[in-house]
Amino acid sequence: MATFLYRLGRFAFRRRHFTALFWVALLALAGVGAAGAPAAGNTSFSIPGTEAQKAFDVLEERFPGTSADGATARVVFKAPAGEKMTDAGNKATVEKTVKELSGDSQVAFVADPYQGGGLSQDGAVAYASVSYKVSGMELEDSSRDSLEAAAEDARDAGLTVEIGGDALQAVPATGTAEIIGIGVAAVVLVITFGSLLAAGLPLLTAIIGVGIGVATITALASTLELGSTTSILATMIGLAVGIDYALFIVSRYRTELAEGREREDAAGRAVGTAGSAVVFAGLTVVIALVGLSVVNIPMLTKMGIAAAGTVAIAVLIALTMVPALLGYAGGKVRPAGEKSKLLGGGRAKKTGTETGTAQRPNMGTRWASFVVRRPVAVLLLGVVGLGAAAVPAGSLELGLPDDGSQPTSTTQRRAYDLLSEGFGPGFNGPLVVVVDAKNSDDPQAVFQQTGDEIKGLDGIVTVAPAQPNEAGDTATITVIPDSKPSSVATEDLVHDIRDAGADIKADVGADILVTGATAVNIDVSQKLNDALLPYLTLVVGLAFLLLIVVFRSILVPLKAALGFLLSVMAALGAVVAVFQWGWLAGLMGVEETGPVMSMMPIFMVGVVFGLAMDYEVFLVTRMREAFVHGENPSQAVVTGFRYSARVVTAAAVIMMAVFSGFIGSSEAMVKMIGFGLAVAVLFDAFVVRMAIVPAVLALLGKKAWWLPKWLDRVLPNVDVEGEGLRTQDDRKGEDRELVHA
Repeated sequence: MATFLYRLGRFAFRRRHFTALFWVALLALAGVGAAGAPAAGNTSFSIPGTEAQKAFDVLEERFPGTSADGATARVVFKAPAGEKMTDAGNKATVEKTVKELSGDSQVAFVADPYQGGGLSQDGAVAYASVSYKVSGMELEDSSRDSLEAAAEDARDAGLTVEIGGDALQAVPATGTAEIIGIGVAAVVLVITFGSLLAAGLPLLTAIIGVGIGVATITALASTLELGSTTSILATMIGLAVGIDYALFIVSRYRTELAEGREREDAAGRAVGTAGSAVVFAGLTVVIALVGLSVVNIPMLTKMGIAAAGTVAIAVLIALTMVPALLGYAGGKVRPAGEKSKLLGGGRAKKTGTETGTAQRPNMGTRWASFVVRRPVAVLLLGVVGLGAAAVPAGSLELGLPDDGSQPTSTTQRRAYDLLSEGFGPGFNGPLVVVVDAKNSDDPQAVFQQTGDEIKGLDGIVTVAPAQPNEAGDTATITVIPDSKPSSVATEDLVHDIRDAGADIKADVGADILVTGATAVNIDVSQKLNDALLPYLTLVVGLAFLLLIVVFRSILVPLKAALGFLLSVMAALGAVVAVFQWGWLAGLMGVEETGPVMSMMPIFMVGVVFGLAMDYEVFLVTRMREAFVHGENPSQAVVTGFRYSARVVTAAAVIMMAVFSGFIGSSEAMVKMIGFGLAVAVLFDAFVVRMAIVPAVLALLGKKAWWLPKWLDRVLPNVDVEGEGLRTQDDRKGEDRELVHA
């Protein structure tokens, strides 16, 4: 592989006009496609194989035109102090608002609070339910504007009015987060390279790669039903890996220049060696993201595949566009050890084949030497520290965010609180029981029996009468719990209703299904929990096999996988401490603590594993390269750190900056993902890869690189360490000696 990539790097450097034109044309083509594509709505959210989804399907079939999965809004009214919502003036205002809401073309129907039981017992609070024909993010801006305008008119009349539900759900803005991440990345790159031009190359190529990826997603969004969160994830991951991959290529190029190579040859060697690591690091990220399809939630599958495509583009750009831009830069990108004239400094004096600067022990060399001398102490400290950080993960509670987790400054949260005040906490999470009695002799009796069974359960405030369809063979029963939607008590109630439904089915053959937003959240959480172990096994197993091929070792990939588990558990512990326990919640802008988003563990496993293997590949391939070229195991560890520690540190800081920028999002989900990924990179890069990995390798010695002979014969030789390039050098040297002779 090193030889092939060496030739590719030289070709891109030599044919830089063609290479640059290709990527610019691809960016323009994707941009035109995105600009001309129809506006995409929200991807249809489905959770195959769950009871809540089966109930939605039954409702769609038996109650046509009701838009069971359509957007909903609750317009909540509160009378001024000393007044009631039944007072003539207040009632007139509400009825006017209901009429105004009904005029929107996307509204299916509006339930009048005075006719549909939407008035609290004390008369202080009322609500109007608005059901739409389309899902929340397919809702047109004009419909949202009409909803907010109707509420504002009622406020002007003297009522307190707030709006809950998913009708006001909006795409979280990420522009500021991207700017923050790119800004910090620019500063880190300038410090790392000591040159504005060299620092600008990774940023430029990463932006081009993300531009192509996101524009392609936008162009295909309508056709493939890609949700808005798909492009957010692609941007987050694409920026992080795009900058990092280009960073490693440029860094190795400068090192090759410092060893006296011509620029074209240096570009080829940078792509042949560091580029090999980029290919396999990218493959691990792609495996982790595509593996999300194991969960069998279409939205998550599409997000993973789209983000994986953006990572693949980042790899290809690093292998081709970066050497092409290095060709354009010429002598303005200086060898390692030289500082740009812009930043001050001249060229270091050469000693042998390396600069004097390169021979002086840098911080990476000093740290690695310390770890090699005291591996047991460093290993114990790292493991115990991560273990302590992981302790909160033992009390992890999973759920999906609802309006109760929104900041108190939002109208959704204020509506949630008003409904809790007027009708009880469970009113914000009603359960919809679907009774499918199509195969029963007496459906009406089944409906009555089901309602009576549910009324006998604990934890219920109200069980509404059954509402049959026109055919009379299916009915819905609305159940109001006495606990809030995200509570364990509500989850237990859902299971109790389903158990009672199983008994009824055994008696009369009717299907009793529980759905609604609360039941959907419970089912999604359970589905994600059930998929975590198979997903972990698949992703870690495939990556383990890939790393065996890369490192030609059993213990190094095993150590990499175990180190990842440590870092991801510690990161989950930090997420629990902040978002569930409330530690440092104010500093992170967390206004409301609660269960951790159910998608978080499996999402972190996927993304963090891929990124963790990036650092493993970049750091350890340099160690293996030194070992293969004759250094003893301990010295190979130090050599790997001398050449890679600075760059891996810069890459980790850049990734943390990109992810941390999303902590400022107003969306709780985006905030949690940004924090979790940033902390995971911190733990994995600086504790696992920078401390535990060298300590373990120092303790293992030559055993770290052991591989059974039979396996060595079977495995393909991908030559990540560039041994083929060294052989090529030796042959050239022999040829020159023959010519001189």
